[in-house]
Amino acid sequence: LRTICEQAAPSWPDNVPAIICAKGIEIDTCSLMSEVVAAALPRIPIAVLSGPTFAIEVAKDLPTAVTLACNDETLGKILMELMNTRHFRIYRSRDLVGAQIGGAIKNVIAIACGIVEGRGFGQNSRAALATRGLAEMVRLGTAKGAQPETLSGLSGFGDLTLTCYSMHSRNFSLGVALGHGKELKKILDDRKSVAEGVYTASSVADLARRIGVDVPICNAVNNVINQTVDIEVAITGLLSRPLKEETA
Repeated sequence: LRTICEQAAPSWPDNVPAIICAKGIEIDTCSLMSEVVAAALPRIPIAVLSGPTFAIEVAKDLPTAVTLACNDETLGKILMELMNTRHFRIYRSRDLVGAQIGGAIKNVIAIACGIVEGRGFGQNSRAALATRGLAEMVRLGTAKGAQPETLSGLSGFGDLTLTCYSMHSRNFSLGVALGHGKELKKILDDRKSVAEGVYTASSVADLARRIGVDVPICNAVNNVINQTVDIEVAITGLLSRPLKEETA
């Protein structure tokens, strides 16, 4: 995204907004996508479009609801009205951070849910992972300045639900393949699409470490994908964590 924006900067008209649809956190810098765009296009208004959206269903004009986050209330209203259609419903927010944290972390949690599905651990395990994954999303998001209610909305809980419960999800299906014992390189080589969680896992773990937030599920996924930790070792580590209150 940074490279594309830098290439576009010389010909980008002033005050023409950039609407970010990419979901992720930049590797090495731990920058959110809005921070990347702001650095490359410093005079450009920014909005974030995120939520539970399988592209094929949007293309088929099936009913979909999303979050449009924009700091500028007037611009947000204009963009919302321009993009809203009978089957593509826009909900407006001012919380750019929350919309982006939700969209990034849900891909990592979806890989974890796919792994337990591939291992045959059952629906209880998947529900537990998704729920505790949401807790990690809220912890990291609020530490970055997000509003908790954003993460319980479409761009947080909504996107997490979609991504963690369908084989149409590239991240969930990749996790299933990992759970079945396939090597990550082989899975990626066989695909034409991108599973963003593979790359976001390391940046989420890095960001959480930098700001002192506990994200054990995201760390476990990162360890399996990028640190060659055995899946069974990672699962055992999660299940043997100290007991605590659910609110923590």
